[in-house]
Amino acid sequence: MSGLTSYQGGLAAEGSVERHYLARAYELVATRWRSKAGEIDLILRKNDVVVFVEVKKSKSIARAAEMLNPSQIARIYTAAQIFLEGEPDGQNTPARFDVALVGPSGEIEILKNAIQP
Repeated sequence: MSGLTSYQGGLAAEGSVERHYLARAYELVATRWRSKAGEIDLILRKNDVVVFVEVKKSKSIARAAEMLNPSQIARIYTAAQIFLEGEPDGQNTPARFDVALVGPSGEIEILKNAIQP
């Protein structure tokens, strides 16, 4: 049951983060976008910038921040490259990688440009 609870908690966290960005005039492009390289939790756009968001939820914001590891970062980069191939400017499309940390009571901390290629 804890696997199902974690899955549902993750979905709820992603929904909260999505609403956070939408309230700030971002356009939602995709949720849980999948490629052969892996999944990206949220893809949004604001003006001409594509924003790839990795959502991490845990029992504290600090613990959520510790959950992102080098292999996940590599997977996110590779998946983002695949996504950008479909954009009109391809790999030249302005993009950034945010990490959204979600705490136990739903508090959200957005780390813009937290992952640098």
